[in-house]
Amino acid sequence: MSAPNRNVLWGRALVDELARGGVGAVVVSPGSRSTPLVTAVEEHDDLHVFSVLDERSAAYFALGRARRTGEVTPLICTSGTAAANYHPAVIEADRGRVPLLLLTADRPPELRDSGANQTVDQEKLYGDAVRWYADLPEPEADERKLRSLRTTVGRALADATGTPSGPVHLNCPFRKPLEPTPVPGDVPADLDSLAVAGRDGGRPFVTTTAGVPRLDRADLGRVAEALSVERGLIVAGPADPPGVDAQALAALAHATGFPIVADPLSGLRFGGHTRVTTTVGGYDGYLDPRVTDSWPDPEVVLRIGGSPTSKRLRNYLARVDARGFVVDPAGEWREASFRATDLVVADPSRLAARLAEVVSGAGDPDWRERWATADRTHRDVVADATDDGAGGYFEGAILADVADLAPEPATLVVSNSNPVRDADRYMAPTDAGYTVLGNRGASGIDGVVSTALGAGSATTDHLSLVIGDLAYYHDGNGLLSALRCGVDATIVLIDNDGGGIFHRLPIESFDPPFTEAFRTPHGLDFEPTADFYDLGYAAVEDRAGFRDAYAESVASDGTDVIDVRTDGEASQRTRERLVEETVAELAE
Repeated sequence: MSAPNRNVLWGRALVDELARGGVGAVVVSPGSRSTPLVTAVEEHDDLHVFSVLDERSAAYFALGRARRTGEVTPLICTSGTAAANYHPAVIEADRGRVPLLLLTADRPPELRDSGANQTVDQEKLYGDAVRWYADLPEPEADERKLRSLRTTVGRALADATGTPSGPVHLNCPFRKPLEPTPVPGDVPADLDSLAVAGRDGGRPFVTTTAGVPRLDRADLGRVAEALSVERGLIVAGPADPPGVDAQALAALAHATGFPIVADPLSGLRFGGHTRVTTTVGGYDGYLDPRVTDSWPDPEVVLRIGGSPTSKRLRNYLARVDARGFVVDPAGEWREASFRATDLVVADPSRLAARLAEVVSGAGDPDWRERWATADRTHRDVVADATDDGAGGYFEGAILADVADLAPEPATLVVSNSNPVRDADRYMAPTDAGYTVLGNRGASGIDGVVSTALGAGSATTDHLSLVIGDLAYYHDGNGLLSALRCGVDATIVLIDNDGGGIFHRLPIESFDPPFTEAFRTPHGLDFEPTADFYDLGYAAVEDRAGFRDAYAESVASDGTDVIDVRTDGEASQRTRERLVEETVAELAE
C-alpha cells in the first residue's frame, strides 16, 4: 500500500480497518480538513459512500441507517462547527443506543486555542454522550503508531456495538498537505507491511469477542418462579438496535400466558408471532382508571426496551401493585416512575428464550381475555373514526391507513409528537412484515426526514415516513438525500399548520400565548419543497384522496410527498371523544 504522503497512508490504514471491522457504508460531508479520510473511503472498493451536504442532516442519515441495521455507520466531517452539527444526532444515538462512529477532522494541536481560523475545541466535544472518545495522534509513517491506529479503530467499533451500543468519537488532526500530493521521503519504503496493509486474509487487526450478559441457574429460577403466576404482563417499549427476537418473546408469552403490551417501536407490534400470542396495541385508548380500577392488578410485570411511548400505559404501570422486573443488558435504569422492584441485567431475547423453558403455569385465560376484549373494543370504537367527519380527515386514521396499505415488507418511520402517539394508539397489531422506527431516545422532531432516508438506504423494503409539518420544516434540507443517496420513499406529511400536539396540553386554554407561542401557525405551502428537490407531490384533504395517493406512490418509483391537510384541533377533539367512548364501553 504505497502512499504519496503520511496523511494518505494514515487515512488509508484507518479506513481499511473500518472495512475489515465490518463497516459497509460511510456518510461524508464536504470539507477540506477531512480530505485524507474522504479520499480513502472513496477509493475503497468495499465501502458504499453516502455524500450528505449538511452535517446535521448527515448525522441523522447515519443514525437512521444504523438504527435500521444495528451496525456501525461512520461519519466523516471537517473541523469547526461541522462537528458541532453532529451533536443533536449524537444525543439521540446515545439515548437510543444507536451505533455511530464520529470521525471529526481537526487542525494540528498547536493551532488550538490560538485564534486560528475554523479551529474550535473538539476534544471531548460530545461530553458523556459518547461511549468512548480518543484524540488520535498526528499522522506519522511509523510502524508502531500505525498498529496503534488500527487497534484504536477496532476498539472504537467494539465500543460502538457494545453493551449498550451507541456513538463513539475519534478526533482526527491533520496538517497539510491534505491531498494526495507526493512528499518525497515522507513514507519510508521499508515500512512494515503489517502496519501498512493490515493482517492477512482481510482480518481485523484486533478482534473483540463480546460476551452476552445472562443469569446463572439460581437467578434464572428465581425470576421464573416470580413469573409463575396467574396474572402478568410483558411490556415491550421501543427496542434497542438491532431489535429483539420476536419468537423468543412469543415463546415466553406462550409459556406464561401473559399478554404482550407492544409499543409500535418495540419490534413486537407486527409480525407472525401476533397470530399465536395475545398482543395488544390499543392500550393508550383505554388504560383509564375508570376502566382499570375494576380490574385485578397484575401480579408481575416484565419490562424490556425503552420507556413506552404511551403516557397512559406508564401511569397504569405506576398505579398497579405488582412486582416489576426491568430487563436491561447494560444494567441501566429505564423506568422513570421508580415503581419497579427488580433490575435484571441480561439480554432480553436470550433471557426470554431461557425463561420459556423453565417457567411453570400458563396464566389465567380470563386475564388474557380481559386485555384482548379491551383491545377489540378499542378497535371497534375507532373503526368509524376513519371516515371523514365535520373536522375533516382524522389524523389518527392516517396512521391506521398507512398500516393497512403499506406493502410487505416495509420500513415505516414515524416522527415524534403526534405521529408516534397516533401510531401507538391506532396501528393495530397484525402479522404484517413491518419494521417501525422512530427517534424516541431524546424524542426530538429535528432530523426526522434524514433519519428516515438513512433507514431506507439500508434496505430494499418500501419506506414510508409519517411526519408532522413542523418536523418536516425542521429537516427540509434532508430531502436532498432522497436524490443524492438514491432513496425512494413515500413521505406522508400531516399538515395541520403548526404544533398540533399542543392541543393535548393545558396551555391550550390560555390564549394568548397559545396560538402564537405554542401552536405557531406558519401558513406555509409545502409544494415548492417537492419542486426544489425533484419529488412527486400530491395534496389531499380526505381519506379517499389519501388512500389513492398513497397506493399510487407505493406503486411508482421515486420519492413522493403526500401533503395531507388536516385540522389539528378537530383531530384532538376526536382523540378525546374516542377515549371517552371506549372507556364508556369497557366501564359498563
